[in-house]
Amino acid sequence: MRISAVDYHTAGEPFRIVTDGLPKIPGASVADRRVVAQGSAEIDRYRRLLVQEPRGHADMYGGFIVPPDDDGAHFGVLFWHKDGYSTACGHGTIALGVWAVEHAVVPSEPDGVTDVVIDVPSGRVRAAVTCRAGAVVEATFVNVPSWVVARAVPVETPFGAVEADVSYGGAIYASVPASAFGLEVSPAHYTALIAAGRAVKWALDDTPAAQHPEDPRLSGIYGTILFDDLGRTAAGPHQRNVTVFADGEVDRSPCGSGTSARLPLLVEDDLLREGETLTHDSIVGTRFTATVRGRVDVAGRAGVVAAVTGRASMTGEHRFVLHDDDEVGTGFILR
Repeated sequence: MRISAVDYHTAGEPFRIVTDGLPKIPGASVADRRVVAQGSAEIDRYRRLLVQEPRGHADMYGGFIVPPDDDGAHFGVLFWHKDGYSTACGHGTIALGVWAVEHAVVPSEPDGVTDVVIDVPSGRVRAAVTCRAGAVVEATFVNVPSWVVARAVPVETPFGAVEADVSYGGAIYASVPASAFGLEVSPAHYTALIAAGRAVKWALDDTPAAQHPEDPRLSGIYGTILFDDLGRTAAGPHQRNVTVFADGEVDRSPCGSGTSARLPLLVEDDLLREGETLTHDSIVGTRFTATVRGRVDVAGRAGVVAAVTGRASMTGEHRFVLHDDDEVGTGFILR
């Protein structure tokens, strides 16, 4: 196996973009290809090789570039992490937009905004990439519609009973104040935050609140968002969060699809009003800003179109190799 990849980080969260060496993944759509990849030992060898040690780590993240659903998008992507394939990824969409502009995958002008249109398992998304004097300065992830699934859902955990708000932002998330567990979103509480996030996810994962109303492939609690309310800025609400997703993986960024899922909750609570901006900080101190681009109706639910802005930077180029006599094969995960 010989695989070429380009690595980026978005607000501290890694994103490994596979550019060459991947076998063709069949399917009529990106959502179909995700199902195929999940069930294919051959395809999954590539994910494991790239996400597991010694070439990756337990919090690695990345994506396979695949054909789009139709000519309306520039390309498609299958997002992956240590436990499988996700339905959406905002930080990855931002990284992909910057990569597409910086590597001339999508033509751009030295000054202005270039729209990079990407098909992902949850639908069609867009990265609006801003350049000044030939350099990328930021990118805005415009997501599929987000909406509230359920409020104040009781959750029994080994750390006590809490209530979770469940919402959708391309994936289904449970939101709980970190203070409900006696914690703050800080590196000092990292291990306890992971334990709390995992407990909420697995307690809710098979409940009615975890079911997508239209597409069962999108069902399941993808992650738990533990947050601190930091009051307000002149622009709007200010919060800090950590998203614990998959099985105990931690997003170093403020989480793009998770931020999208937070917006309809804040709108419903009248904490994010017309024209305001959510300032969303991460556990490592990086930042996204988010606004509501529009209101939509989704299967009888009031939804919003979220726009999440952040930065992505290239960190390396790689050519990964797996020899037949490698004693650890595609690798291992230590948590």
